[in-house]
Amino acid sequence: MGFAVMSLTEAAAGRVQAIVENAGGDAKGIRVSIKKGGCAGMEYAVDMVTEPNPKDDLVEFSGAKVWVAPEAVLYLLGTRMDFEVTTLRSGFTFTNPNQTSACGCGESVELKPADLATLAAAGGATVRAG
Repeated sequence: MGFAVMSLTEAAAGRVQAIVENAGGDAKGIRVSIKKGGCAGMEYAVDMVTEPNPKDDLVEFSGAKVWVAPEAVLYLLGTRMDFEVTTLRSGFTFTNPNQTSACGCGESVELKPADLATLAAAGGATVRAG
């Protein structure tokens, strides 16, 4: 079994499945990437996948499919994706060990690339490229 870039909670997997079911037709899952923006410099981006990019890493959990953009892999290694509903908002949340700070409104983050030597020493995991 290969090393998963990130993990999903049951709530996140359930929400991904609901998104796919509600989209109908060609929807296969979602894609997580990182884009520049916000006051802290980076934002998580979540998009619908109808045609998977063969360069993306695929994370599957409880029937949900999440593709991770190759340029985001080093920033997302070890991240746990969740879905939460509060009184004021609902959405995906990311618990990311590579996050160094976040803006006050919580919409953007500052991320550093994962330290592969530390990851390898901690779990002996092999990270596959593309």
